[in-house]
Amino acid sequence: MSAIRTQDLTRRFGAFTAVDRVSLSVQPGEIFGFLGPNGSGKTTVIKMLCGLLPMTEGNAWVDGIDVRLHPEEVRTRIGYMSQKFALYDDLTVLENLRFYGKVYGLHGAALKVGIEGMIENSHISPYVGRLAGRLSGGWKQRLALACAMLHNPSILYLDEPTAGIDPVARRQLWDLLFQLSGRGITFFVTTHYMDEAERCGHLAYIYQGQIIADGTPTALRLMPDLTPPDTHRFEVTVDEVTQALALVRTWPDVRGATIFGRSIHTLVSLTLSAEELATRLQVAGMMVEEIRPLLPSLEDVFVELTLRRQRELGELGAGK
Repeated sequence: MSAIRTQDLTRRFGAFTAVDRVSLSVQPGEIFGFLGPNGSGKTTVIKMLCGLLPMTEGNAWVDGIDVRLHPEEVRTRIGYMSQKFALYDDLTVLENLRFYGKVYGLHGAALKVGIEGMIENSHISPYVGRLAGRLSGGWKQRLALACAMLHNPSILYLDEPTAGIDPVARRQLWDLLFQLSGRGITFFVTTHYMDEAERCGHLAYIYQGQIIADGTPTALRLMPDLTPPDTHRFEVTVDEVTQALALVRTWPDVRGATIFGRSIHTLVSLTLSAEELATRLQVAGMMVEEIRPLLPSLEDVFVELTLRRQRELGELGAGK
């Protein structure tokens, strides 16, 4: 049985369709990444799956429960952590845990055991007496996660949980998610970070309310139409990367190019070999350090899918 399943999930606000026939399946214990631009419908989907927003059409089941028929029962099985820290700054860590435990209906021994377990899992014990407002961004998110898990939910929705926190805190939070996932908890995570998308076992990409890609990170990178049969990809490391990018984009046999650090990721016609690519850059006075074949990154995947859908909708002209 899927932890989360939707069938043609749709939400309209008047004449505007915010979510359009979304069908998804998330397996128990999976870290599912839900990606898409701002305003694409991610949070609206989560609100419907939490039973907080009625669906206009379609169906959804969470932990085997029909969300349309039993939204209150669904909410006892799930936890939710918002992008913005939503706990009480003027309460201590322990006071926040006690308050949210009681909100979830925990009392007495059950509340005590739940708080002790969350303090241990989140490693937040050194800060239990500190006001939540004085925690760093990373520890605030750990506290928010601990509060969302107090009632031992089987499914957690994390809406951009690492936005605005430093890279070390991001990695530590993800290490914690992996530990919890290993215990069978299902995570439904929205993120804009491609390195976090790589960590997910399953991804879906939503654009203007519609799912336009769904699969594992590897499967998405290997989608055949992302690298057409008459093309191949190279990563080119060059000394003057900005100038090199401007130059290669003028060549008719370059289908696309973008900067990644000190390198350029290119999609070029099969007629343009690595050797010819290096020669052209060297003739232009640039030092090529390395050229190697390349699979599309997840960023390549989502950028290409977005541009393609925009062209289909007539939002921009064809181009690189």
